[in-house]
Amino acid sequence: MKRIGWAMLLVACCIGGFLALPSNYYLRRALTHFLPKIDQYPIFENRIVKAGDPAPWLQAEAYNTCSIPEKYLPVFNDLETVAYVVIQDSMLLFEQYWEDYSPKSHSNSFSMAKSIVSLAVGCAIDDGVIRDVDQPVNDFFPEFDGYNGKPLTIRHLLTMSAGVDFQEAYSSPFSPTTQLYYGDDLHKIAFGMREIAEPGVNFIYQSGVTQLLAFLVEKATGENISSYVSRKLWTPLQAEENALWSLDKKEGMEKGYCCFNSNARDFARFGQLILNNGSWDDRQLISESYLKEATTPDTTLLFKEYNETNRCYGFQFWHLNYKGMDIPYMRGILGQYVFIIPDKNAVVVRLGHKRSKTRTAQHYPDDIDTWLAAALDIMEQGKRFDRRTLRLR
Repeated sequence: MKRIGWAMLLVACCIGGFLALPSNYYLRRALTHFLPKIDQYPIFENRIVKAGDPAPWLQAEAYNTCSIPEKYLPVFNDLETVAYVVIQDSMLLFEQYWEDYSPKSHSNSFSMAKSIVSLAVGCAIDDGVIRDVDQPVNDFFPEFDGYNGKPLTIRHLLTMSAGVDFQEAYSSPFSPTTQLYYGDDLHKIAFGMREIAEPGVNFIYQSGVTQLLAFLVEKATGENISSYVSRKLWTPLQAEENALWSLDKKEGMEKGYCCFNSNARDFARFGQLILNNGSWDDRQLISESYLKEATTPDTTLLFKEYNETNRCYGFQFWHLNYKGMDIPYMRGILGQYVFIIPDKNAVVVRLGHKRSKTRTAQHYPDDIDTWLAAALDIMEQGKRFDRRTLRLR
């Protein structure tokens, strides 16, 4: 028994020594906090994305006269929804919050941040600091010189077709995805990726690719991406609250692939910008042509996971078809969504702790069907209210 005790002590010391290594900082954090959560931003260093010209949403006449139909509530509750917002005709039609969340509560965007990085790329092209989406990455970072003579371009980063060796895995504490989230050296991971296949062939979802894209925006613009997004998007969009973009360390780099912390009302502004074809308050913030391409799936790519044509991913934006409506959207791993519904002139935001593990035939999480169905029902309730009000006048 004494030998067993000494052996266990030796093993514990070895594990402790391993975790104490500076290179395993991310692992200590991962074991301390376990899986990512929507309210973890206080454990990270954050940079403020300033809201320099705040203005609230106009409220629709039918504002919150509607309700979520009871048949959808089990999914809302089971997946621990914390915020649900419906914008229609550029006005706030409906909002509801759960737990202790409110219109001002911050939640992690998770991978919805990828879409924000894409918007920043579009702004940088408009500013002339990036030539176009087909500019080689090598112009900014010589270490990425392509594969077999084919250059790696910004388009390849945007469409997740870079052909690099980043392994997307969420359950392993040793994965590069975990290192990105809990680690303190985003540069090491992003620039440690190797080009192992021809770019522009396969759509393979890789968070490290978006992180490299964020570094590229920073290099092209000469300012940190929080400052650039504040100046080009967040302030002109009249966000009501400052956002927080989590960093890898103090005065470090933004986690461009995730971790833009804001509230449901302000997340909706990104959706409204797309609905407006890039304009806000009679000012063109980003070119319409870029947004059209960004929100359209690149069907020249093979969706590698399913061995079929890519019909669901553009420039860091997802896409689906629901009841005949084409819907581009932003998506985060715990059920963070911003849906843009042009057919209804509407934007829908859902934030929460969980999403469904079941996929539809279009390969999207099937909880999305609930968020969209509930929103369409709420919009129909709003129409009925408007008709009743009109008759009474």
